[in-house]
Amino acid sequence: MARRDTGTDDPRVRVRAGKGSRPRTKDRPDWSSKPLGRVIGIDRGRYQVSLEADGTRVVAVRARELGRGSVIMGDRVRLTGDLSGRPDTLARIVAVEERSSVLRRSLEDAPDQRGEKAIVANADTMCIVVALADPPPRTGMIDRCLVAAFEAGLDPVLVLTKADLASADELIAAYEDFDLRVVLTSAEAGESDPGVTELRDLLAGHWSVLVGHSGVGKSTLINLLVPGAGRATGHVNEVTGRGRHTSTSSEAFELDEGGWIVDTPGVRSFGLGHVSVADVLGVFPDVAEAAAWCLPLCSHGEEEPSCALDAYARATGPFALDEAGDEEADRVRSERSSRVASVRRLLEAVATAEAASKAAR
Repeated sequence: MARRDTGTDDPRVRVRAGKGSRPRTKDRPDWSSKPLGRVIGIDRGRYQVSLEADGTRVVAVRARELGRGSVIMGDRVRLTGDLSGRPDTLARIVAVEERSSVLRRSLEDAPDQRGEKAIVANADTMCIVVALADPPPRTGMIDRCLVAAFEAGLDPVLVLTKADLASADELIAAYEDFDLRVVLTSAEAGESDPGVTELRDLLAGHWSVLVGHSGVGKSTLINLLVPGAGRATGHVNEVTGRGRHTSTSSEAFELDEGGWIVDTPGVRSFGLGHVSVADVLGVFPDVAEAAAWCLPLCSHGEEEPSCALDAYARATGPFALDEAGDEEADRVRSERSSRVASVRRLLEAVATAEAASKAAR
């Protein structure tokens, strides 16, 4: 008996079994004329978006075709649907504009793409918030944040809180070669605190993100910079010396002076599995040029017997100074030595991250 050919017109036949009968197409709608907005909050699949045209704040969902994880804090997005901002209305994010920057950290120093967490897009300033006491500062965390900021193209600002509880001199001296802006605030800082005023002026007109351990005072700073923000604040555990998470999700707050500031949940570590040696060397172009003289696979560490960075710091060999007086030569050697030391410290942070990643495999 011949097999019956039902054909694709038969209603019993599904052209794409298990996928519905709607055919796939590579042609996508042109959303370029749709209204633009900025993602200022994310909570369980709902996105708070501020419309660029008039500042209306709407709640939106992500279009299925964009994929999971495709929309992050700070993204500029195209929207359709109800854009009135009224309660119980939903807009729809249909496209994400090209990002000018992405601040990322690797989860447990995982080097693969799946182990990365995008923190914020299109920011231009990163505030590394560190407490001078309660909990004590950790330079390793600062170094890692600096590497991540440089890799993302963000301007880093070191914000030292609780300055009335401990001296900041030693910590400031450790980072003087990074040309790093440092702001000091007190433990009992109020809106009139000089450090808070300085930080407010510094962040005006920028998209900034606060990063740091739990308990260092990020939420307190947000409440001072944005009166009425109402971010919950916590205390540090006296036994572990660690803070408790009070912010469980990222949220952006608009400054009265213009610009936005993003408060992020505290982190235990800042993974650098996505950062390469070239990213670190790129921060110091003159040191990168000197590193080009190194042998292949040189780690650029102090233990490397033939690392060209040592000759660069001493101003010998191909890096010798022409017709420089003793005083000028000493000044250049001192500056170069400091810059090489700074690069090596950042490279050590990357190497530590890589070692942790290999140990976890």
